[in-house]
Amino acid sequence: MNPQAEELNNIIKAANYNVFELLSERGKNIFFPRKGILGQTAEAKGTKLNATIGAAVEDDGSPMRLETIASKIDLDPSLVFPYAPSFGRPDLRSKWRSMIFEKNPSLKNSEISLPVVTSALTHGISMAGYMFVDPDDEIIIPSLYWGNYNLILSNAYGAKFNKFNLFKNGKFDLESFESKLNSGNPGKKIVMLNFPNNPSGYTPEKSEADSIVEILNRSAGKGNNIVAFIDDAYFGLVYEDKTATESIFASLAKLHKKILAVKLDGPTKEDYVWGFRVGFITYGIQGGTSELYTALESKTAGAIRGNISNASNLSQSLLLSAYNSSEYSVQKLEKFKIMKQRYDIIKETLKEDKFKEFFTPLPFNSGYFMCIRLADGLDSEEVRRLLIQKYSIGTISLDNILRLAFSSVASGDIRDLFEGIYNACRESISKGSHL
Repeated sequence: MNPQAEELNNIIKAANYNVFELLSERGKNIFFPRKGILGQTAEAKGTKLNATIGAAVEDDGSPMRLETIASKIDLDPSLVFPYAPSFGRPDLRSKWRSMIFEKNPSLKNSEISLPVVTSALTHGISMAGYMFVDPDDEIIIPSLYWGNYNLILSNAYGAKFNKFNLFKNGKFDLESFESKLNSGNPGKKIVMLNFPNNPSGYTPEKSEADSIVEILNRSAGKGNNIVAFIDDAYFGLVYEDKTATESIFASLAKLHKKILAVKLDGPTKEDYVWGFRVGFITYGIQGGTSELYTALESKTAGAIRGNISNASNLSQSLLLSAYNSSEYSVQKLEKFKIMKQRYDIIKETLKEDKFKEFFTPLPFNSGYFMCIRLADGLDSEEVRRLLIQKYSIGTISLDNILRLAFSSVASGDIRDLFEGIYNACRESISKGSHL
């Protein structure tokens, strides 16, 4: 093992041995290289003639650039063309951390890490897998989950998914979650919590969120050592008063010394910048110290350094500029109102009894999506294809469920969306009855 990795491991062991035991073998072996090329480059910073950096500069010392590109970007070239640090830009990391506290008031006075910048959520989840998942580790995951988890965590790291039932009687299935969490022998447990959930568009109500937290607390009390991956991709897009508005990270980050909360978030969906590819990993645990968090940040940055080197400097600069603008909050609220209007129209549309003949909505209250479960006798893949071919409507088929992204459907088209699905279902049933 590299001595730099060993040094970080010793810091983590001294701060909280439970966290060290949660690390995967990759996680234990990774480190951010403070020596070698990066170390020598850091020592040379500020020199008159700096021949350490693998980037070109103009004769005046500014970043070398093509005018055909630079002319399209209204930012100082120093904020656009150079590499960003593997940890991410310090100013953006600090800003995002302050925004986490603003969005989650109950975190007040809690110690959490400084977020490390990833290349959006997919990469962030992958880096969490790098840090904590060994081959054949089980991840406790809801029965409805984002399909890309298969590639990120199962294919890449060899994880096995232990699925709990997501819904029972229109609510979060707390009993199934607790049963899966406490199955088997006490030890390391990896949990995936994704709210608003993709694909269902469901966030637990406040009372349900409190129950989930209590279940995790009891499980840790029984001897389980838990790392909770918290996929907050759609954070903030909540449309009902009873729904939890804070991330469950806020409670888990200070809950128990045997529960490490790993917040995976970013502006992709929150701020409608899907192509910017910027995300964050933030750590929280009861009694977490700056030494513990700095060591975890260093390991995470080392994994990023060995994977993509660093995230886009341009994207980070654009986001920081937006977050420091007085117009940011106003404009974000305007977009939220558009999403909320679409949600409200769906709720009103689905009150019509005729739709119940062929499909029923799964619980939804937030995010970009909602799902409908088709009636017995209907095949979701057949209906999906018919919707494309005859009605020019695109949906996603998931085991006799259709996922609908109302985020990409104008308010004025929502009624036509459901009428088209209704007609396609009726036609599909009619075909089946004549076989």
